[in-house]
Amino acid sequence: MPEPVRRPGLDAEGYLVREGSLAHVPPAFRAVVAAARDRLPAVFGARLHSAYLYGSIPRGTARVGRSDLDLLIALREEPADADRAAVHALGEALDEEFPQIDGVGTLLYSRARLLSDLERYDLAWFVACLCTPLLGDDLAAHLPRYRPDSLLARETNGDLARWLPRWRERIAGTEDTEEARRPLVRFMSRHLVRTGFTLVMPRWQGWTSDLREMAEAFGAYYPERAAQLRTAAEYGYEPVGDPVVLRSYVDDLGPWLADEYTRVHGTKAPRPD
Repeated sequence: MPEPVRRPGLDAEGYLVREGSLAHVPPAFRAVVAAARDRLPAVFGARLHSAYLYGSIPRGTARVGRSDLDLLIALREEPADADRAAVHALGEALDEEFPQIDGVGTLLYSRARLLSDLERYDLAWFVACLCTPLLGDDLAAHLPRYRPDSLLARETNGDLARWLPRWRERIAGTEDTEEARRPLVRFMSRHLVRTGFTLVMPRWQGWTSDLREMAEAFGAYYPERAAQLRTAAEYGYEPVGDPVVLRSYVDDLGPWLADEYTRVHGTKAPRPD
């Protein structure tokens, strides 16, 4: 009998392993990571519980001048508008100072929110498995181990149907230029590919953050939609500004994927925001 396929991203017991490490940060990005680590305490002081990297930089796959710096910050209390403004200002300063990054994206939550029951299989999983500790006490110590099962699939991406009306509004409100549409294509492409991957993740039994690998995994189970997701994966890396692409996302691929996700995994529990 052939041995079962051993998928990436899992340990010997079938649990998801944390991706990323400070040791994997490419040399070109170490200075900006160090600057973020050094400046965050000055922004939040004692209210800062912990901070994390995520995305291509701690995975070691970042591209100079193309990749952004992704941060998640946990505060000891609920963030206020002033906190969001402060972290936005920090991101703009880092982006201007370090040409090797193309923007800074920061997620800002309270420690209580990240450890809440509601977020146990969404934000908490994200911290435990996709975030690399940068500062403070690691919240992963308070979290369970995770398997690539249907519950995780539902609570991570089972809300696409609720996003689609907002996407249509964003498309309608975007300036009618290639340059203005390109970031929107990149964002929606990545969201759809990740949703397609988590749709099949419990059957595929593994984890990857590579968009192309995600699309290939999806295509093995939905060959009739495989070409669409492969194209979306490419646009996730090299976006175009084509309005036809955006319309296809909200009128065809997105609605189909939302319906199939609900059929297979159910609907994500609503969040207050």
